[in-house]
Amino acid sequence: MIRMASLLGLLGLVAATLLIARSGYDEVMAALGQAGWGILITSLFHLVPLWACVMGWQPLLPGKVKAGKPFFMYVLWIRASVNNLMPVARIGGEILSVRLMIKHGIRKAPSIASTVVEITLSILAQFVFVLIGVAFFVLRVSNENLGMQLLWGLLITAPAVGALFYIQKVGLFGLFEKIFGLLLRDKWKKFAGSGAKLDHAVRTMYRRRGKAFACFMWQFASWALCSFEIWLALYYLGHPISLLEAMMIESLIQATSTAAFAVPGALGVQEAGFMLFGSMLGLTPDIAAALAVVRRCRDLILYVPGLLVWQIQESRWLLQARKQELRKPPAAS
Repeated sequence: MIRMASLLGLLGLVAATLLIARSGYDEVMAALGQAGWGILITSLFHLVPLWACVMGWQPLLPGKVKAGKPFFMYVLWIRASVNNLMPVARIGGEILSVRLMIKHGIRKAPSIASTVVEITLSILAQFVFVLIGVAFFVLRVSNENLGMQLLWGLLITAPAVGALFYIQKVGLFGLFEKIFGLLLRDKWKKFAGSGAKLDHAVRTMYRRRGKAFACFMWQFASWALCSFEIWLALYYLGHPISLLEAMMIESLIQATSTAAFAVPGALGVQEAGFMLFGSMLGLTPDIAAALAVVRRCRDLILYVPGLLVWQIQESRWLLQARKQELRKPPAAS
């Protein structure tokens, strides 16, 4: 699976490079040169949507859990770094985030349950955000055929979102325990613990409706704030647009990137989305390509350091484990 994802990522990188080159290398570089430090400012602004996610996620845990928002910001940063840059089909980051929380001293049940609930509510918020953006796009563009296809394609995914909530209601981890317990046996039990306990923790978090609704609203705010990144990037590229147009572009890019979840970082797919939807909203090919490059610069500026920090942390844990092994008294013969 990792090899396939790596191959898709390589093909996507080639496609992205060809798309940008076809837009006019000199023109794209000129636009990026005009943006200058604006690329860094736009990239760092992404910390604001990440913080909005934290504002919704951290309160889901029981009050007795000692883990502040800065720690959750760190966890989310590492999670996003892995999901955006590694060939893990956007699930490896979630597993790693649970590992980080457990290592921090948070019990398994709240660590896993809060991650599942936060991700589920984030998916719902993203669905609503994309639905609104696509609806505005349909009203705006002249190509009604494409607009309606996008809208219907999005509506078809609604039952899948509903099914995600239903499965959690009836017992997601109880089902996982039966499936993965047979395949992985002790490894699954060691990682997740009791399926019934996890399902109870998930249901308890949903029953705290005020906190669950607040989490959903913060997740929606996070997706909406990403629209401001588009607006900011185009402002520095010398092609200012309205916030509504920025929201349309962001929602469509989110939709295409999610559909291409198997491709690391949606390489190639994301660039094609910027080119297609940007042109339909009045962006020239060179500006659309430059916008796609700015988005990739964000990934490099924020997420490459995240991967480095993660590797340093893993190395420390490995050294600690080896020291503990050496300190153990030798077994009696």
